Amino acid sequence: MEKLSDPGKTAETIKKYDFCFRKKFGQNFLIDARVLEKIIEGAGVCKDDMVLEIGPGIGTLTQYLAEAAGKVVSVEIDRNLLPILEETLAPYDNVKVISSDIMALDLKKLIGEERQSLAHVKVVANLPYYITTPIIMMLLEQDIPVESITVMVQKEVARRMNSGPGSKDYGALSLAVQYYARPYLAANVPRNCFMPRPNVDSAVIRLTKYETPPVSVSDPVLMFDIIHAAFEKRRKTLVNGISSSQRLDISKAAAAKAIEEAGFAPAVRGEALTLEEFARLADIISAQREKETR
Repeated sequence: MEKLSDPGKTAETIKKYDFCFRKKFGQNFLIDARVLEKIIEGAGVCKDDMVLEIGPGIGTLTQYLAEAAGKVVSVEIDRNLLPILEETLAPYDNVKVISSDIMALDLKKLIGEERQSLAHVKVVANLPYYITTPIIMMLLEQDIPVESITVMVQKEVARRMNSGPGSKDYGALSLAVQYYARPYLAANVPRNCFMPRPNVDSAVIRLTKYETPPVSVSDPVLMFDIIHAAFEKRRKTLVNGISSSQRLDISKAAAAKAIEEAGFAPAVRGEALTLEEFARLADIISAQREKETR
């Protein structure tokens, strides 16, 4: 069967089924074989893998995944694509398509039912831009047996996930992702590799999940509250960001004392701190609170 990575085949398939792209689902289909090969290579997909794919579209990436993986489970929210997928994936007996919203599924249960004896579970997807961050954070935060997440995302989002202290792209998303996983930028993808062509360039990023987080912190929720407060208004100093956060409910004096105890300059900004330093600050604030309640 002719692959859907051929732009002519994609156009022919869309026309045959009179398919209309739905903006609310952020549908942009890949039409570049080299990019698809880079995704498979970047994800390290092999026959020992069960791959969970989110948003298969008409099955372009799914075809490549099916040839590389032991099994592919693809979750598609748009019911109008189901008849197309039935045709384009017909040659592959190791693919299962589930009609659902990925955010509504019990993924731990699904993986338990579908992985069979396969050694590894990997997520590979061309994610819709409008829901990229919620999907990634759900996959990272939930207790599901996924080893890695390799996704096509907006280039700017990939940079943010992969950034370190001092960069203009560094922020709460960088720290949240890097607490759970090690990011690796696998490929940059220009907008002309899609149909229809989006307004922005994309990138493929692989997030390899840690078995245990790279930093130890007594209260991860408090740490992320501090991180969000630090980056909510980037121009604010860390002490002002923390003390003005309703979520934290900490006085400016207490925030200043904690920052000093952590060894930071009084006018330090959040963008200068590493994940380990945010963890240290969170432990100090946590200890302050314990003293106050005694």
